[in-house]
Amino acid sequence: MVRKQTESDSDYKVVGTRPVRHDGIDKVTGFALYGADFSMSGQIYGKVLRSPFPHARIKSVNLSKLESHPDVKAIATFSDFNEEPRPQRKFVQGEPIIENVLARDKVLYKGHPIVAIAAESPHLAEELLELIDIEYEPLKAVFSAKDATAPNAPALHEHWDITDTPEGTEGMGPNIAIHEVYSLGNIEAGFDKSSHVIEREFNTQSVHQGYIEPQNATAYWSPEGRLTIWCSSQGHFAVRDNTAKILGIGVSNIKVVPMEIGGGFGGKLPPYLEPIAAVLSRKSGLPVKMQMDRSEVIEATGPTSGSHVKIKIGTDSNGKIQAAHAQYIFESGAYPGSPLGGAAAAVFAPYKIMNARIDGFDVVDNKPKTQAYRAPGAPIVAFAMESVMDEIAKSLEIDPIDFRILNAAAEGDRRADGVMNTRIGAVETMKAVKDHPHYKQSIGKSATGKARGRGVGMGFCRNNTGMACVVANVLPDGQVSLVEGSVDIGGSRTAIAQQFAEVLGIPIKNVHPQVGDTDTIGYTSVTGGSGVAFKSGWAAYTAAMDVKAQMIKRASLIWDCDEEQVNFQDGQAFHKSDPELKLTFTQLANHMPETGGAVVGKANLNPGGSGGSYSANIIDVEVDLETGKIDILKVTAFQDAGTAIHPDYVEGQIQGGTVQGIGWALNEEYFMGSDGAIQNTSLLDYRMPTSLDLPMINPVIIEVPNPGHPFGVRGVGEANLSAPLGTIANAVYDAIGVRVSNLPMSPSYVHKIMKPK
Repeated sequence: MVRKQTESDSDYKVVGTRPVRHDGIDKVTGFALYGADFSMSGQIYGKVLRSPFPHARIKSVNLSKLESHPDVKAIATFSDFNEEPRPQRKFVQGEPIIENVLARDKVLYKGHPIVAIAAESPHLAEELLELIDIEYEPLKAVFSAKDATAPNAPALHEHWDITDTPEGTEGMGPNIAIHEVYSLGNIEAGFDKSSHVIEREFNTQSVHQGYIEPQNATAYWSPEGRLTIWCSSQGHFAVRDNTAKILGIGVSNIKVVPMEIGGGFGGKLPPYLEPIAAVLSRKSGLPVKMQMDRSEVIEATGPTSGSHVKIKIGTDSNGKIQAAHAQYIFESGAYPGSPLGGAAAAVFAPYKIMNARIDGFDVVDNKPKTQAYRAPGAPIVAFAMESVMDEIAKSLEIDPIDFRILNAAAEGDRRADGVMNTRIGAVETMKAVKDHPHYKQSIGKSATGKARGRGVGMGFCRNNTGMACVVANVLPDGQVSLVEGSVDIGGSRTAIAQQFAEVLGIPIKNVHPQVGDTDTIGYTSVTGGSGVAFKSGWAAYTAAMDVKAQMIKRASLIWDCDEEQVNFQDGQAFHKSDPELKLTFTQLANHMPETGGAVVGKANLNPGGSGGSYSANIIDVEVDLETGKIDILKVTAFQDAGTAIHPDYVEGQIQGGTVQGIGWALNEEYFMGSDGAIQNTSLLDYRMPTSLDLPMINPVIIEVPNPGHPFGVRGVGEANLSAPLGTIANAVYDAIGVRVSNLPMSPSYVHKIMKPK
C-alpha cells in the first residue's frame, strides 16, 4: 500500500496517473523482440576463447589449425581492432577499453577474451575453440583492494608511468590508478570541536547486477561497407560510437538497432560482443550472432567494486555533526574506472556537514572490469556511513531518526563533493520515516526464540542527465507517433509519452512511443543514472510545446486571425474573442494538408539540474542465534520522486532496488578461488533473493518537486538501492548487539560475530 505524500497539489491530467504501459502486452505475451530473438537468413555464430588464468602474459597464439579448418568461417583477434595506446591511469568515462574486448598481449582476469571465431552453429564454434594453441606465462595475481595496494603487489599495468603515480598513495603499491580528494571547510578544527568521535572500517565484496538477459549482439557488415548491429544495450548511440572507435571507422558507417532489453542496471553500458561480431561478419561476409552464457556474464562482465571503507564522524554533545572524513578504496577490476565520483556525491549527502574530507582510491586487481551498478558507489558508502550514524545516535542516546533530522541537509547547503543543494527532499524523507506507523509500532517478539531488531537508514543518488532527442509526428487522425532516443528500461516509453500528452492535453492512448535506431533519431546519451524520465521527458515536453505552437498557427490560418488570438488548452484550440470557435487536436490534425502539411515537433537538448533523490528504509529482521541466518520480516521503503510521473513505475523501482539491496546485504558476493576462478558462476550458486526470501516491500512515495524540470521530475531508479545495506546492518545490531562491518552478512559471518543480548 502506497502512502503518497505531496508537497503541493497539482492539476495534472496525465502526469501522476497509471496508464497501461505501451510495451506491456508485447512483453507478457512474448511478442517483444529481445537481442537473442533476432535472426537473419544465413547467419553464423560467434564464440570467444577466454583466459584460464587471472594474470598472465600471452607468449604466443597459434591459430594455424583454425585457419586450415573448413568449418571456421572467420577469426578475430586484437590485431583486427584499431590499435590505440594502452589504457592509462586516468580513465575517461564512456571511452571503450579495447583490450577488454579482446586481449592484446596480457590477460588480467580469468575469462578475459582473447580470440573469437565464427562457425555455422554455436556448438560447433565452441568445439573449434579447442584448436587454438596459446602459450601463457602465469603471473602472481591479486583479488582484493587490500592485496592490490600492498607495497609488493604485482603490477597489472607495467606500462604505467611511475612519475604519474597519484599523490597521497605512497606505500600503496603500483596498482592505484586514481586518488580523488574533496575537501570542505576545516576538518581538523571540526574534529577538535567534537566531543564524540567514532571511526570505523568496513569491507564489501564484488557483486553482480544480476540482469536476467545475457549480453548479445548480431552484426552484418554489408558488401557496401555498411555495418548494422542489433543488440540489447543501455545505449545504442554509445554502442555505435564505441564500436566505431574500436574498429577505426566512422560512425556514419554504423547503424545500431536497439532491441528490447532484459535488465541492465548499469552493466550493459560498455561494448563486449558488438565489435567482435562486426569483425567476424566483415571477414566472413555473413551476419554473425553472438550471445554469452551465464558463466561468461559473471566471469567477464562488470560487477560493482569490492571495497575497503573508513568513516570518521565527530559531533558535539547535542549531536550536531562537526566534521566527517571518508576514505574508501574501490576495486576497479582489470582496468581503471571504479565509481569514485558517485560515492563522493553520496557518502555525506543526506547531512549538513560543514567540515568534511573525502579520499577515494581507484585500484586495479585481477577481476573483471567493474561497471556501474544502480547508484554506482553510493550503496557501498551508505552502508558504512549509515552504520556509523546509527552508532553515534545510540552512543548519544538520541533516536536514530531524530539524530538524522537534526543533521539533515537542506536547500543551500553544500555537499562535500562541492555541489550546492537546490530544493531537495532529505528532511521530508526523514520525517516521513518518523511519522510512519511502521516506525512507531512495536516489533514484537519471536515465537521461536530468535532475536529481532529494527533498523533505519538513508540513501542517496545524485542522478544524471545528458543529451536527448525526441521527434513527434502528428498523424492525420490525431494520433501521435513519438520517437525517442532513450532505450526503454523500466517503462520509460510510457513515462515520456505521459509528459508529452500532458502538455497537449491529449489522451495518453493517442500517443505511440517507440525507440528509434541511430539513423532515425538524434543522438541520445545512455539509459543510466536515472536520467531518462528527466532528460527525455524534458525533450518530450519541448517537442510537445513545439507541436502546440504549430497547432496554434494552424488554427489561426483556419480562423484567419492572428496567432495571439488563439489559445490551446486541454487538447483544443480556442478563439479568445469568440468562445464558440473551437477545434480539437484531432480536427486540427485533419486539416494538416491544407494548412501547411505535416506537423512535426522535435527537441534536441542537454538539460542540467537533474536533481538528486533521497531514500530511506525501515527494516525489521530476525536473527537465528544458533546459525546466524537473517530473515527479513518487514520493509517500508521511502523515496523522493520529485513528481511521480507514473506512480506504479515509481513503486516498482523502489521495490526492485530495495530487493537488490537486500541481496547485496545478505547473500551476494563473488566466491574467488585461489586460482582466480569465480566459483559461483550460475544463478543457482550466485544467490539472489527470490520471492520466498522476502516480505512485501511497502513503498512510500515522497514528492518534493525538482525545480530543474518542467514537471519536477527526479530520477527514481537508483537511490532505492543505497538504503537497505546500512539499514539491515543497523537492524542486526538492534537484534544481537554487535556491529556489522563486512558484507554480505552471511550466516557464517553473523554467527562468528554474534554476542546475543
